Amino acid sequence: MFPCKEKGRGQEKPEEHPRPVYSSLQFCIPLNLRNMCTSKQITPHRAGSIAPVQRSPVEKPPFTLADIRKAIPPHCFRPSVVKSFSYLVHDLAIATGLLYFALVGIPALPSILHFIAWPLYWASQGCILFAVWVLAHECGHHAFTGYTVIDDTIGFILHSWLLAPYFSWKYSHKRHHSNTSSQECDEVFIPRLKSELPWYSQYVYKYNNPIARLVLLAVQLTVGWPMYLAFNTWGRSYPCFACHFDPWGPIYKGRERIYIIISDIGMVAVSLTLYKLAVAYGFWWVVHIYGIPLLVVNAWLVVVTYLHHTHRALPHYDSSEWDWLRGALATVDRDYGYLNRVFHHIADTHVAHHLFSTIPHYHAMEATRAIRPILGEYYQFDPTPIVKAIWREAKECIYIQTEDRKGVYWYDNKF
Repeated sequence: MFPCKEKGRGQEKPEEHPRPVYSSLQFCIPLNLRNMCTSKQITPHRAGSIAPVQRSPVEKPPFTLADIRKAIPPHCFRPSVVKSFSYLVHDLAIATGLLYFALVGIPALPSILHFIAWPLYWASQGCILFAVWVLAHECGHHAFTGYTVIDDTIGFILHSWLLAPYFSWKYSHKRHHSNTSSQECDEVFIPRLKSELPWYSQYVYKYNNPIARLVLLAVQLTVGWPMYLAFNTWGRSYPCFACHFDPWGPIYKGRERIYIIISDIGMVAVSLTLYKLAVAYGFWWVVHIYGIPLLVVNAWLVVVTYLHHTHRALPHYDSSEWDWLRGALATVDRDYGYLNRVFHHIADTHVAHHLFSTIPHYHAMEATRAIRPILGEYYQFDPTPIVKAIWREAKECIYIQTEDRKGVYWYDNKF
């Protein structure tokens, strides 16, 4: 194993029939020439599938990070304090309105309508609070205002209220950006070799057991995020126990440790507040108003992160092949429909985000359009509907293996 090194901030600044993943060049190459000049194509293992999936190239790109940066208008790298806060105020106003609906509106409805009103509140509040979560994530990249103290203060408050340890995740997430798609050093959703799969895998995947697969997905969506924070589940392998709440654990070093303590204090303060609310209004009141929307937030976080980095078209690299640029390009943009706007384009501009994480979300679409001609076949976008995509990736992306190039790994599901 080679030592995992972080990139400097300058480089870090600098994504039935499954639908194919299209690179931006495919649309301008005649069909009869396309197969001669594109990278290897595979057919997903789905009954009756005839749609090919074009893999990302794994050769070193003919462009540099500087070339990509030059294609992006300079104003895209400049966050606006007013504009960023306007999005935050917008989201918080909607969340407040939904809270008022839950506290005042729903109790006033006939009892029979509660069975409709509460799920609508949970889904809506969960989505808008995930949008707030995304803005706090933007603070962690200092793409919110560009001022460290302001960004960290806002991010800490927002993430703490959503029971996310702001600084703890900020530092581990920074290392994810510094080591994306590295088998040794990436921080989360690191795929396993076939020999490393847990004992129950064959019962779920070898026999194509949809019920067991659904149970695993349910576990991952409901408790996956807290399990990752507390036990480093689905995270990078460390020589000893790793936990996002442990300031002296192997994830953190040096001056970072004091900020982990601050994150823990924020989590404890919010937890105590929730406890007092439960004492005053009842446990189930807190569950209805806060707990279930938070489960929706956490589920969206797992879905978005999982789908960004899990796809048959994306390579993973070991230390013999990995470099920062190819790793950053080994992600895929997804289409969440109307939720793209609600979620501040976290899903459909993820490739650009991995290349330049300090671009604020309201410039990310423009930046994505600017870099696609430069990236060519190195840019991946999958328009598959999200529910179908989750089920497909859970079925097809089971483990990784090398094929014709040592050090480069691809997802497979054969047993």
